Amino acid sequence: MKESLWESIQFVKKNSPLVHNITNYVVMNNTANALLAAGASPIMAHAHPEVTDMVAICSATVINIGTLDEYWVESMVQAAAKASQINKPWVLDPVGVGATNFRNATAAQLLVFKPTVIRGNASEIMALANVSLSKTKGVDSVHQSTEAIAAAQWLNQTTGSVVCVSGAVDVIVNDNSQIHLKNGHPLMQQVTGLGCTASALIGAFVGNNPSDPFIATAAAMALLSIAGEIAQRQSAGPGSLQVNLLDKLYNLTQEEFYHHLKLEEING
Repeated sequence: MKESLWESIQFVKKNSPLVHNITNYVVMNNTANALLAAGASPIMAHAHPEVTDMVAICSATVINIGTLDEYWVESMVQAAAKASQINKPWVLDPVGVGATNFRNATAAQLLVFKPTVIRGNASEIMALANVSLSKTKGVDSVHQSTEAIAAAQWLNQTTGSVVCVSGAVDVIVNDNSQIHLKNGHPLMQQVTGLGCTASALIGAFVGNNPSDPFIATAAAMALLSIAGEIAQRQSAGPGSLQVNLLDKLYNLTQEEFYHHLKLEEING
């Protein structure tokens, strides 16, 4: 498994997939820099006259509902519909779903187009699957990732999407298989938008390997969490962590990756 994940990381650097992002105002710069550091090429485009063309041009599209308005929702729907129509991989990040009716309705509209991958925290995944009456705490999770496994499995069964639940343990679900990644560091929670960064990186990896979105998702999550784990050791706080994390996404070695990877596979 670890060899496949490292191979995926190297293929992204080699092929530099173009990743189309319709994302939120807060994280555009962060996610663009992270994609570049990992070897991908980002583009942020949401204008109605070009959004479907961008989907066709790019290797994958990432849709993040963090800062919604009516115009952007239409852009998201157009992009998801186009990706579905031409069989291009796309990633849904349902930021804050469960918090408002508008956010819930938008997420429901987008689910119709069956994302290749859904990535969210435990509360978001549970709200998206409608298995919990609890509200999400803004964009922060009030649940542990392992509490959302049943919800992730339900979403996978009903949409066909690979589902990634981010948390202290990142859980990736597909069919009867799960990958649990136990990397990362709590300081990463103090840097805004690292969940959104994870979704953008997943976009790069599934765009580069659309035939195996399960492994692609695991590789993206392993890269980010290991890079964060190593970067925090030389960081005085969240500000320096942002910089050091970008550097480590760029220069992570195979030896570092293999040494730090904490992965459990569960089948059945």
